[in-house]
Amino acid sequence: MSSIVTEQGILHYESIGRGQPIILLHGWINSWDVWRDLMISLANTKRYRVYALDFWGFGDSAKGSQAQTAAFQIDSYVEMVHQFMDSLGIQSAPIFGHSMGGTVALQISLAHPDRVEKVALVGSPIIGRSLHPFLQLAGYGSIAKLVWRYPIVLHSIMRILLAKDSKEVRNMIFRDVQRTTIESFFRSIGDLRDTDLSKQLPTLNIPTLGIYGAKDNIVSPTNADLLKNGVKSVEVQMMPQSRHFPMTDEPERFLKTVNSFLINHSNGQAVQ
Repeated sequence: MSSIVTEQGILHYESIGRGQPIILLHGWINSWDVWRDLMISLANTKRYRVYALDFWGFGDSAKGSQAQTAAFQIDSYVEMVHQFMDSLGIQSAPIFGHSMGGTVALQISLAHPDRVEKVALVGSPIIGRSLHPFLQLAGYGSIAKLVWRYPIVLHSIMRILLAKDSKEVRNMIFRDVQRTTIESFFRSIGDLRDTDLSKQLPTLNIPTLGIYGAKDNIVSPTNADLLKNGVKSVEVQMMPQSRHFPMTDEPERFLKTVNSFLINHSNGQAVQ
């Protein structure tokens, strides 16, 4: 267990392997652990040093205070990754993100392309309004506080949303939501809901990968079309049997896609 100290408190991360640095960012009410299998697989190639971060407000990173609510917004998470890279002396690296983490990775790539060698989005919203309606509602403080006050309501909604997901995914989410505070719960998803990076996509000039589950009910897989139509150098892999966690639903295909992207430069052609 490793960490650095920031103005917003402790930033927890895990790392494994030796070689080129790669940074992995998790999604909403999740933690670094969503990347565990990928981290091990990449480290076993002996080519990569893999870092998986916990966003402020999630996992084992600082939960902040009500006075630090700005720390739970997309721009603040971009700054968090900058602080992490500066602290460890990482000038640039491939950055992968799942769900909200992919939106953060995309924002970093658009605003600071010199720090991102390649970017990969896994089930990530480019337009926040493509989120499931419940996630959009969870971004309103009054609704979030009501749900938070009655945990049985939150758990019931999560069971409905995750009913067709694997036991592994359900256990992971139910564990990670218990390490989340109400402030990070609704402020992060509220900011994500209001994010729209679609118009900036044509300015992205680094190799880009999009992986989406065809059966994703959390983030609409139509975001893949935005990537294909907006980014110059892009590969898009649609996972036909996957929902919101393709790394768990189709692990072999997911790993093959990631390895291919890391080894080869994008040729600008979308892969179906």
